[in-house]
Amino acid sequence: MPTSPGIQLGNLGEQYAAAYLEQLGFQLVAANFTLPVGRNLRGAVVNAEIDIIAYDRDTLCFIEVKTRASDWFAPPQANVDLRKQRQIARAARAYRELFAIENDPYRFDVVTVLLDDPTSPEVNLFRNYFTL
Repeated sequence: MPTSPGIQLGNLGEQYAAAYLEQLGFQLVAANFTLPVGRNLRGAVVNAEIDIIAYDRDTLCFIEVKTRASDWFAPPQANVDLRKQRQIARAARAYRELFAIENDPYRFDVVTVLLDDPTSPEVNLFRNYFTL
């Protein structure tokens, strides 16, 4: 099944992000973790996805990956707006409840991947990008 260029770009960015995080010493737990977080007004199940879940030492990190072909319009992390932050926080809360780790330390990070030069992508980690 063919995928859109945007999905292909996102998948490539997530691969670069995961490799970068491992180089920094993160222990990857899951990628593209999807779980139900509630129901909408029509009663349909609402799912939320976390791009990467990893440990940075003792801290569980919920990581949103933003990949762009260029940053001429705005930096990739600008797309992690309040709505997106709420979605990630809701999914993180459900994840922590699911695994009974509500009291363990955690944070929300963003990894940006710029692919304007495919031979050398620019990858940046923004630790603790937002808080609840």
